[in-house]
Amino acid sequence: MTEGNYSGTAEFILTGFSDHPDLKTLLFLLFFAIYLITMVGNLGLVVLIYMERRLHTPMYIFLGNLALMDSCCSSAITPKMLENFFSVDKRITLYECMAQFYFLCLAETTDCFLLAAMAYDRYMAICDPLQYHTVMSKRLCLQMTIAAYIAGNLHSMIHVGLLLRLTFCRSHVIKHFFCDILPLYSLSCIDPYINELMVLIFSGSIQVFTITVVLTSYMYILFTIFTMKSKEGRGKALSTCASHFLSVSIFYGSLLYMYIRPSSVNEEDKDIPIAIFYTLVIPLLNPFIYSLRNKEVINVMKRIMKSYSIFKNLCSFQILSC
Repeated sequence: MTEGNYSGTAEFILTGFSDHPDLKTLLFLLFFAIYLITMVGNLGLVVLIYMERRLHTPMYIFLGNLALMDSCCSSAITPKMLENFFSVDKRITLYECMAQFYFLCLAETTDCFLLAAMAYDRYMAICDPLQYHTVMSKRLCLQMTIAAYIAGNLHSMIHVGLLLRLTFCRSHVIKHFFCDILPLYSLSCIDPYINELMVLIFSGSIQVFTITVVLTSYMYILFTIFTMKSKEGRGKALSTCASHFLSVSIFYGSLLYMYIRPSSVNEEDKDIPIAIFYTLVIPLLNPFIYSLRNKEVINVMKRIMKSYSIFKNLCSFQILSC
């Protein structure tokens, strides 16, 4: 690549896991399995919630959309990463970079607002159960979900739009397995100060706002739980919130580490394990965290499997009869 303005036609090389070339087959199989399980788990949860009327409640609607965004996040990153394990040049264009980051940012931002909405939903269900069905109406649930998607799209478009002001004439090697904007900034010939400032302002504001909603909701929830006289009631309430709080802690912890920390501690080699965690591992874990700890989801799955088993046996009996 020659020197010059490559803001529109630049091509980059994603080094990915170049430190472990001998393990590329093993890593390919590992991440392919993770991707396959992630898609089956999340899309299966979406279909389950869509088909089962008993799950058409605010908590499960938010959960279904969270699973959809986790699928989007994984699909934005994993296919290109798997291709690059056996690619000779590992090239990616600037526009492919923009598209990859757009869908990643859309999924992560929407997840932030969905997790905050789920925390508020649990607050209303536990702290004010008499008003729950009045306040958490289907209309409000729909409005909150649409608002989360709008916020995700706007946040993504702002950062992708700001990439267009940059020119790239330095090294075209990105020491990462996907096109994150922070490694791209280090390759820019133009000072990316404005871009970095916008990341800090917008990403910081979104995370501070949603984390505040989550923490405030859980402060009230914990206070209400510990003032309950019934041990059974306390156990049920804690079980309902434990999976959500675990998912929130893992998700926000990794995002804060990646995007809100000072740039002076931004070491690319240390970014990769964290990036793997929040782009691949969290979407893999979420459907299991929520499903395996949720008796209602488990009961629905058991009923569907039982119905399928009965239907299969009936078909086998009819074939034998003929």
